[in-house]
Amino acid sequence: MENKRKHSRKRDAILDCMRNTTCHPTAEWVYQQLKPIYPDLSLGTVYRNLAMFKETGTIQSIGVVGGLERYDAQVKPHAHFICTCCGKVEDLPMAAPAPALLEDAGRLAEATVTGYQLQFTGLCSGCNKKSEPKN
Repeated sequence: MENKRKHSRKRDAILDCMRNTTCHPTAEWVYQQLKPIYPDLSLGTVYRNLAMFKETGTIQSIGVVGGLERYDAQVKPHAHFICTCCGKVEDLPMAAPAPALLEDAGRLAEATVTGYQLQFTGLCSGCNKKSEPKN
């Protein structure tokens, strides 16, 4: 049975907010952006709608960064770079992994691979510059 939800201006605003940023926001960030426009918006409403969007594949979670779940409205296959110092998350447009890699993953897991997430970690250019010794 299809899950029918009634139309909601707040739900539309949450999705628009997600689609109009590249910062890979947290629920709190989305809430802070929309609260001035929708004073009766609750953080719980944001969390529930993000969970629903994630469940329907409209957005994806890129996992927990700095103790907070981060989201991405770009659901086409791409990789992420996550700075382990400042928590910055960047999209990396990349080609799909070689079919042999997906086949190997399926064989090793004794499963059918239907998707993947590729994340690289390290120091972003800003944090890298801060950590360089000064001469």
